[in-house]
Amino acid sequence: MYPSVRDHIVLAAWPSLKEGLDALGFGAVELELARDNSVFAIRPATSRDRFKLDAPAAMEEFRDHLATNAIRVSALLMSNNFGSDDIEEEVNWAITAIRAADALGVPAVRIDAIMHGKEDQPLERNVHVFAGAMARILDATVDANVDMGIENHGFQGNNPDFLDMVLSRVNSPRVGVTIDTGNFYWRGHPLSRVYKIIEHFAPYCKHTHAKNIQYPPEKREVEREIGWEYGKYVSPLRDGDIDHRRVVQILKSAGYSRDLCLEDESLGKWAPEERVAVLKRDADFFREIL
Repeated sequence: MYPSVRDHIVLAAWPSLKEGLDALGFGAVELELARDNSVFAIRPATSRDRFKLDAPAAMEEFRDHLATNAIRVSALLMSNNFGSDDIEEEVNWAITAIRAADALGVPAVRIDAIMHGKEDQPLERNVHVFAGAMARILDATVDANVDMGIENHGFQGNNPDFLDMVLSRVNSPRVGVTIDTGNFYWRGHPLSRVYKIIEHFAPYCKHTHAKNIQYPPEKREVEREIGWEYGKYVSPLRDGDIDHRRVVQILKSAGYSRDLCLEDESLGKWAPEERVAVLKRDADFFREIL
């Protein structure tokens, strides 16, 4: 297992990904793929701060850019919406993302579990639509060496039944979970149950996001409402209730060997000039536990 970090987390503290990655001592980054199929440059030039990943020549140029800066991409992140009325567009975009990841040697694409506009639909109906979209993506990318990790994101994605049902319906070794270590806790699951849920999905882990929350002691082992006081209690990795040493051991025991991706969402609580120190402390903590 190795450390990586989300692009937006780095750019909340440094003017470029390269500057931040060097300061953290990380050699890998997760890049968000925008709707126009572009990603942030690692070291922006005066004429360009993004690269399009929509054609072979563009992919070759970005591969050279990564090699020049000695950085690898641990995953591509999509903010897809399989609740869209235009499901065809969402499926085609995901196919484009898989093709880009394959061309770049990126092992995983993060798939969003949130189905915007369909939150009030029956679980079975949403599972049917979501699994159907995943099956179509798989059929169109059978030759790609890229996995898809459905993140436990939002109300639906943090329901273990939803994840279990989708994984069972799709039934592909290329489809698993992007385990966000803080989101099950955000969803209101008691802390002890969070570890059990992570252990349950660890064999299906394709990618990770690592964040933490420091709730009052009396709130740690009770059911809480979704997102209860998250902005107040979200914390740096080292300070929160979730024992990431334990999480790392659970993942390792399940055979996971890809990245532990830093997504410290407490940065909004800190002044811009303080964020560098917060993230460097996170990076030191990653080195301790990995």
